[in-house]
Amino acid sequence: MGEEHHHAPPPVQAPPAGPPPPNLALSRGPVWNPAEQLLQLHYCIHSNPSWPEALLLGFQHYIVMLGTTVLIATTLVPAMGGNHGDKARVIQSLLFMSGVNTLLQTLFGSRLPTVMGGSFAFLLPVLSIINDYTDRTFPSEHERFVYTIRTIQGSLIVSSFVNIFLGFSKTWGNLARLFSPISIVPVVCVVGLGLFSRGFPLLANCVQIGLPMLILLVITQQYLKRLHHAAHHVLERFALLLCIAVIWAFAAILTVAGAYNTAKTQTQVSCRTDRSYLMSSAPWIKVPYPFQWGTPIFRASHVFGMMGAALVSSAESTGAFFAAARLSGATPPPAHVLSRSIGFQGIGMLIEGIFGSVVGTTVSVENVGLLGLTHIGSRRVVQISCGFMIFFSIFGKFGAFFASIPLPIFAAIYCVLFGIVAAVGISFIQFANTNSIRNIYVLGITLFLAISVQQYFVNNTAPDGHGPVKTDGGWFNDILNTIFSSSPTVAIIVGTLIDNTLEGKSKAVDRGLPWWVPFQNRKGDVRNDEFYRLPLRINEYMPTRFL
Repeated sequence: MGEEHHHAPPPVQAPPAGPPPPNLALSRGPVWNPAEQLLQLHYCIHSNPSWPEALLLGFQHYIVMLGTTVLIATTLVPAMGGNHGDKARVIQSLLFMSGVNTLLQTLFGSRLPTVMGGSFAFLLPVLSIINDYTDRTFPSEHERFVYTIRTIQGSLIVSSFVNIFLGFSKTWGNLARLFSPISIVPVVCVVGLGLFSRGFPLLANCVQIGLPMLILLVITQQYLKRLHHAAHHVLERFALLLCIAVIWAFAAILTVAGAYNTAKTQTQVSCRTDRSYLMSSAPWIKVPYPFQWGTPIFRASHVFGMMGAALVSSAESTGAFFAAARLSGATPPPAHVLSRSIGFQGIGMLIEGIFGSVVGTTVSVENVGLLGLTHIGSRRVVQISCGFMIFFSIFGKFGAFFASIPLPIFAAIYCVLFGIVAAVGISFIQFANTNSIRNIYVLGITLFLAISVQQYFVNNTAPDGHGPVKTDGGWFNDILNTIFSSSPTVAIIVGTLIDNTLEGKSKAVDRGLPWWVPFQNRKGDVRNDEFYRLPLRINEYMPTRFL
């Protein structure tokens, strides 16, 4: 047999080297750099529109804050034993104090374009006071109302010193120095998200007018404005007023046509335009004055619950201040400005107790959202709105006309404005490392607990104000039930604690502190003085420890 020869196969040549395959994990889209100030604003904090436009915008701020004022009075006054005339006077007092406190904040406090309105944080301690007097015998229900409001006055006066001390001792500012972009994100988010019960649940009390208002506002303000340049300018800024007028007229037509004649009582109260009884009961002219209800009554058992509400209002205002600063084109408020603002909020609460308001004030979240909706963050516009608040609080019939707007219309507005504030909170995350698992953990647990804890306390709070904390000390119960019924307060407690104790120093860069810290110091950024200095060159004549 012949030999078989096996030849090795020819070597396979490697293909010529080419460019490596594209990494599909890399973004091919635009990369947006962090922006310290929003660039889409038409007017920032210290730029002003024309006077006619500013007047109309100021009136719009007044209309937006009116819903919460009416809702507070509608909730509390009947439980206190008051009649429709008492409710009208309470609304007048709330409006008057909102105007005064807004002027205090915009002139000497935070200097941000924030409207100060009635706070729901005071609801639980006020309900606790109401409950204590329910079983007592009074000559009349009106006497019970007056006695209750005098007790509320005394509690407000004493608890105001909590905020005055926290502010002017700089304690609150020192606490604010522990914040970072990671901890401030959930605080600002839940300032909006924590108010969800005043959105669609309130709208659903009258879907016939609430849902059309929500749909019309979104379509008019966001879509129709793109049809023409002139329409863009008008609808972006004043679509809210236009939609209120249209839906309010629609509600009046349904009322006159008898659409709700056979409806349930609650539906008629929410839908009809003639069930507030404010026009018939409000006085033509009534100037709120100190101790208009009588001498304040001081009871220690009620003061402590109101002190808890004062702390909660400070936490809510702090989150709203950061949102307002971003939506008005200002830098984050420095620590000394936060201290100053909380101090003046305490002074405002003291004045409220003297003038007989039923609750203290905090930053109106819906008006902060209005800054983003209209793209106008002018301080002057908000100061003009103070004139409308004070004017309509004195001339009661005129104020009662606008206060008769059905609450589901306001609820539809809140669905948009609260959402804007919540989204602004998310925007602070751009200054920290969003790919850090540590940051994701802090954000997630803080945001979830802030909403979940508040929901537990709200669900387990009885109509008389008694919450899930039930010990032998009623004052202790009131403090804890009030504090943990507030999402922003829970977010500040949880977020600040975890963010500073979980690798706080070693992860300073990931937390965004190199960007954040300069804004918290008085001289850390040259823009701080531009946005937050006091008017009339007061800074030059006052010692810095008082600023």
